[in-house]
Formats: sequence, C-alpha cells, structure tokens
Amino acid sequence: MKVLFVVNNFYAKGNGLSASARRTVKHLEERGLEVRVLSGKNPENDDLEPYYSLDLYKMPVFDKLVKKQGYVFAKSDKAVVKEAIEWADLIHLEEPFALQMLVARMAKKMHKPCVATYHLHPENLFASVKLDGSFVLNKAAMFTFKTQVFDKCVAIQCPTQNVMDRLNRWHFKAKLYLISNGLPREELKKRKEITEKVKFSDAKYMVTTIGRHSVEKDLITLLKAMEYTKHRDEIQLVFAGRGPKTEDLKKYAQKLVDKGIIKYPPVFKFCTIDELQQLSASSDLYIHLAYIEVEGLSCMEAIQVGLVPIIAEHKYSATSQFALSEMSKFKAKDPKDLAEKIDYWLDDDERRIAESKKYKALKYDYDIESSINDLIDMYKNALLIFNEK
Repeated sequence: MKVLFVVNNFYAKGNGLSASARRTVKHLEERGLEVRVLSGKNPENDDLEPYYSLDLYKMPVFDKLVKKQGYVFAKSDKAVVKEAIEWADLIHLEEPFALQMLVARMAKKMHKPCVATYHLHPENLFASVKLDGSFVLNKAAMFTFKTQVFDKCVAIQCPTQNVMDRLNRWHFKAKLYLISNGLPREELKKRKEITEKVKFSDAKYMVTTIGRHSVEKDLITLLKAMEYTKHRDEIQLVFAGRGPKTEDLKKYAQKLVDKGIIKYPPVFKFCTIDELQQLSASSDLYIHLAYIEVEGLSCMEAIQVGLVPIIAEHKYSATSQFALSEMSKFKAKDPKDLAEKIDYWLDDDERRIAESKKYKALKYDYDIESSINDLIDMYKNALLIFNEK
C-alpha cells in the first residue's frame, strides 16, 4: 500500500502534531507500507526534506505568533500536489487547512481516497488571539473544516472518545475510528527504568508541567494556584517547554517571588526527550492545565513513570481520561480547585506514593504498536469502502 501523508510541516520542532506524524510514518514504514510525505520544506534547513517538498508560507501579520506556537505553513503548489496524488493509493490528511483542502479537491477529481486524523479543535487556532470563546467564529471554522476536508474523506481517526462524540454531534459523513495517536513502547520502557534524579533547588517537592507555553495550555493557572496552596513554600515549580506566553509567565512568576508568595523561583526550561524523561522521573506531581486538548499524550508520557497527575477538566479537553481518581482532576481555569488537589496529594506522602504505584503499573493501553495496527485496518477498510462506491 502506498500512503501519502499531507502535513504543513513534517519537521517542525515543538509541535505535537508534527511529532505524532513523524512517529506514525516511521512505524508504518516498519510494517512494510510505502509512505511518502507532502509537506513544506524543513525549517531547520538540514539534510532531511519531505519527498514532495513545498515552499514555506509566511502568514501576514500573524507569522511571528504562528512560529512561536511551533507551527509552519506550506504554500500550495498544484503541480507538486498532482504528482504526489498520482503516486498514492491512499492519502492521509493530518490537518484541515488550505493545503489539505486543495489535496482533498484534487484527490476527488483524480479518484483517489482520502482519510484524515482529527488533531485539533477550531478553538486551538483562536485561543492565541483570545477568540476561543467566540461561538460564531469557531462554528464557522468547524463548518469549513468539515465540508472542505473531513467530509471529503472516507475515514477519520479520532484520538479520543471526546473527539468522536464531538464529530458525531456535527454529523461528520466519514466513518469514525477511535484510535489513539499512541506512544512508542521503547520510550515508555526507558522512562520506567530511569533512576538518576534531577533537582533545581532544596525544595521538598517538585511540581512539573510539560507543554507549549500558549494561551489554551493555561499555565498561568498553576502560578495563580500558588496563592492558595499551603505547601507553597515547599514547592519547586518547573515549566518544561516554550512558546508565545513564556515571557508573560516568567514575569508573573517573578511577582510571586518578589511578594514572598513562593520561596523558590519557578524554572522555565525547554527540554530534550531525555531531559523530559528524567524530569518526569524526578517530580512529585504533574499538572496538566490545557482546557483545549484533543488527546494530551504528554500527560500519558509523564504518568507512565508513576508521576501522579492533576488534570484540567473541560468539554474541549480529553486528557482527564488518564486520571485514575477524581482527586486527579480539577475544574479548568480554577486555581483554588487546583490548589486543593495539590494539597491533597502533598499532604500525605504515603497516599501519593501508593497512587504513583498504580500509575506505574498501567499497561500500555496507548502503545503506538496497537495504534498502528488499528490505523492499517482503517486504511484497508477505507480502500474497500471507496472501491465499492
């Protein structure tokens, strides 16, 4: 089977969607599928380039913001797109943007089947300009994504039940498949074997959050929670990641230090994969604050080493599915509720350690090997359905 992956930038760093696409392509190739990528040029300018390469698109006004989010757009080139579609047996669309709209239209004319993965909500796009609460704008975006991309597909991968439920409410035409994006088994095993710990201070507890520093990740709520937790003088906060809100977060954190609300200055650090593994193994709590999240595998990566999570609950976030108890959930954007949950787990070390063992004992329910099996089955079914039309 020849599968064409269509993604605006396959090599963008600090972008979960691109990282997921790279993992998926690697595992599909290991299963014997022939995979080629239609994508924008590598922004890192190294030797790695997509098979079908497109020039990068500089977005007017918002280009700096887009790049801070770890995102890169590609220019559409009909000649390159046509060549790529002609080669493929099946086209896998990774986003619902202009490039994918063009590919979906041309694929239909050329009688080639498309499938897609639902990686992001419309609210993800508008949160950075504080319009994620605009019902009209988000409804218009979803309608466009649905009609111009997803309804032109035979099948759609839904990483979570939360996503599948939303697409069903919108009456998406394609067949929906519940398939996690998955995590590499070897990486999960490696995390469980880490023994060397890292410390940034002599604080009794290390509380960590991992992810892009953007509006919808809502990292500010963790800083605000420090005003309410009774353990504030014992906590070393670590913000692993970077993004457009990094400087704002640093300024707010410094104010907490200057006012004497917290004793230990929070650490802001963009980590390598190995550093993230070590950080997870060294921390006492993991806080996941995003109120817009399709899956949130960074959370699963953290808890696989036994790190007890506290996860935001919101209608547009599926990540709370990973919580083993109600005390590992808090109301999104509510610093008081978050502080109460932090205190619950830090008040009793034995209770937290016992819960940690439960997380560490979790089976590989989100193993990418299982996801790839399901994805290949989806491909086969999509081809059957398409050929029967």
